[in-house]
Amino acid sequence: MPRVSSPPVSAAAAAVLAALVLAAPAPGRLGLLMAVVGPITGWLAPDWWLLRRARERARRVRRDLPALLDLLRVSIEAGLSPVAAIGAVGRRAEGPLAHEWRAIAREVSLGVSLDDALDATNRRMPLPEVAALGAALSRAARHGAPLSETLAAQARDARLARRRAIEEEAAKAGPKIQLVVALLLVPSVLLLVAAALAAAFLGGGALPVG
Repeated sequence: MPRVSSPPVSAAAAAVLAALVLAAPAPGRLGLLMAVVGPITGWLAPDWWLLRRARERARRVRRDLPALLDLLRVSIEAGLSPVAAIGAVGRRAEGPLAHEWRAIAREVSLGVSLDDALDATNRRMPLPEVAALGAALSRAARHGAPLSETLAAQARDARLARRRAIEEEAAKAGPKIQLVVALLLVPSVLLLVAAALAAAFLGGGALPVG
C-alpha cells in the first residue's frame, strides 16, 4: 500500500522547493532568510488555514441554528417524524448545518440508525449546540419524549448565545479602533502641526493668533 504524505509535510516540501528557487537569485542574507522561513511557513500554513475554515464553519452553524430549529419544531408540530422533519428542513435551507441535516436523513433512509447518524454529525461538527440537539433527538426516538418545547428552548438559547457573541465582538472592536486612531490619526495630526510650525519659522513670520 503506497504511503501518503500528510498535508503539512507536503506543504513544507513544496515550500522548500519554492524557497530554494526564490532564494537563489536573492541578494545576500535575504536568500538565506527565505530558505529558512519558507519551510516553516509551509508547515504552519495548512493548520492555520484549516483552523480558519473550522472557525468560519462553526460561526455559520451558530448563525443558522436558531432559524433551523424553529423550522424543525414547526415541521414536527405539523405531524412529521423527527427524521422526516430534519430532511425536509435540510432540503429547503442552505449552509453547513442544513447539509448535515440532509446527510442525516439520507443515512437513516439507507438503514443507518439515527444514533449512528447523529454521532457522525457530532464528529464532523464538535459543537455543544449540535450535541444538545442530537441528544434531544435521540431521547425522542428512544422514549417518545416531546420535542417542541425542547427545540423552542434550544432556539432561544442559541439566539441569546449569538447575541452575547456579537456583543463581545463589539466590545473587542473598541480598543482596536482606538489603537488604529492612535497609530494613524495622531501621528498625522502631529505631522501637520510640525509642518505648520516649520512653515511659520522658515517664512520668518509669526503664527496667526485668534
